Amino acid sequence: MSFTEAEDRAMLRALELARTPGVPLGPNPRVGCVILGPDGREVAEGFHRGAGTPHAEAAALHEAGELARGATAVVTLEPCNHTGRTPPCASALAAAGIARVVFAQRDTNPVATGGSGTLRSAGVDVAAGLREPEAREVNAAWTFAVEHGRPFVTWKFATTLDGRSAAADGTSRWVSSLASRRDTHRLRGACDVMLVGTNTVAVDDPELTVRDDLGEPVPHQPLRVVMGERDLPADRRILNDRAPSLHLRTRDPGTALEELFARDRQHVFLEGGPTLAAAFLEAGLVDEVVAYVAPMVLGSGRSAVADLGVGTIGDARRFEVTDVTVLPHVPGDTEEPTVHQTDVRITMRPQRTRGD
Repeated sequence: MSFTEAEDRAMLRALELARTPGVPLGPNPRVGCVILGPDGREVAEGFHRGAGTPHAEAAALHEAGELARGATAVVTLEPCNHTGRTPPCASALAAAGIARVVFAQRDTNPVATGGSGTLRSAGVDVAAGLREPEAREVNAAWTFAVEHGRPFVTWKFATTLDGRSAAADGTSRWVSSLASRRDTHRLRGACDVMLVGTNTVAVDDPELTVRDDLGEPVPHQPLRVVMGERDLPADRRILNDRAPSLHLRTRDPGTALEELFARDRQHVFLEGGPTLAAAFLEAGLVDEVVAYVAPMVLGSGRSAVADLGVGTIGDARRFEVTDVTVLPHVPGDTEEPTVHQTDVRITMRPQRTRGD
């Protein structure tokens, strides 16, 4: 399909709108829309501000008013075709007199798909695929969840150079630096679920809230999920009122992800201990690994992952490195008065074997 330079510029702006900071994550995708007049000039724009608010197309149409008639709508995602908390965008665009719709990514959500057909039936010219890779990246976790029928799983852990997540006495407080812990909160905030096992809750009593650099909770918190069959003590911090919590009484990773997907969750941040990590790895349900590697050696202590049944090097679980970032010591840090530590964050994805 061919697109004009004006449409390409408008799509870049729509992608920028879709990335607007502060929009709550999930369950809806991030979407931006720009409306162009017949002369190619922008007449209106809009973006989706979260579940229950007007969709990007509706916001842009409201701003455009009568200027929408005969105009082109440039949208990062195929206009929806269903009635939920808001009316279908495809019908709204046609009713407003939009003459052409250009979108980047097709909406494969079975609930919302079909917008292109509705528009074409109304006589609207439709063109798809403009800057689709960039659009998919804006909603990477949402896209994965829709296409795979389960949430995207990021496994995060902190380790020493010799693969230890805690010392022999169980202490792990300074395995990672303040810079790494701040970075972890940034990654937590990009997910809509933080998942740990019952043993982690019983032993470490994590709160699992997302906090800013001053240690204060951010306004929008992911769902805190505990996975496991045993009962939880009522005084555990993960059960407090600082963020929503859920106890999934199962040890099966697939069952847990199925339940979370049914709750419109798209991105799981796996922070549990070595047993839970091993369960997800063995089930083939880890899609991304984020490892914070500290420049220290313990020689003994708790491993970052439990036994995977690997007896020979040929059976090793292998990963492809996608990013390596040095996280330097935070100047003026008084939280760790005796430690001036520079960690390395390694981001990886599982290597797929032939036929995957």
